[in-house]
Amino acid sequence: MFQLIDPEAWARREYFQHYFHEVPCFYSMTVKLDITRLRQSGERLYPALLYLLSTLVNRHEEFRMALDGQGRLGVYDQMHPSYTVFHPDSETFSNLWTEYRPAYPEFRAAFEADMAAYGQRPGFLGKPNPPSNAFPVSMLPWTAFEGFNLNLPRGEGYLQPIFTLGKYTPSNGRLFLPLAAQVHHAVCDGYHVCRLVNELQELLSAWGHPS
Repeated sequence: MFQLIDPEAWARREYFQHYFHEVPCFYSMTVKLDITRLRQSGERLYPALLYLLSTLVNRHEEFRMALDGQGRLGVYDQMHPSYTVFHPDSETFSNLWTEYRPAYPEFRAAFEADMAAYGQRPGFLGKPNPPSNAFPVSMLPWTAFEGFNLNLPRGEGYLQPIFTLGKYTPSNGRLFLPLAAQVHHAVCDGYHVCRLVNELQELLSAWGHPS
């Protein structure tokens, strides 16, 4: 469901006006995530990280903002991850998407089913009919990066967050993986990205602990 926002009653009205119309502004933040516990659990990285990112995107409204076909601002009640899979033979990638499920075993099963059905399909859209309430995630497992930035055109109306994951590396007995988050400043401030990153690290550090 997509719920329209009344701009006159919205606390971010002035900020949206400034960063969307007057000074269109995207920004990115790159951090290192400690994934030691996740790797020790033997769980596959990609579905686990997609699930954790989706859990936090769905927890916070600022990451579910979008414009409808008439350019009206609103918020989705739920978002689903759209992610890339690499084809070594052609050195291209395809986009897949998996419906978010709050329980990880159910999400992982849906992810594995989508990978089996669509993971080897060539072309930009590996799985057809991506929903409008999706956010993109890419995995670059070939190198660990210190910074990553996507250059979107000024004035672009795309408001969903974009996440990029890199290669994990060891340091002082721990494993760290880079995550870049790209957001539109009109709907998301530095505070919101920091909160997501901190909550993501908390979930990673608690992976496998009984709740």
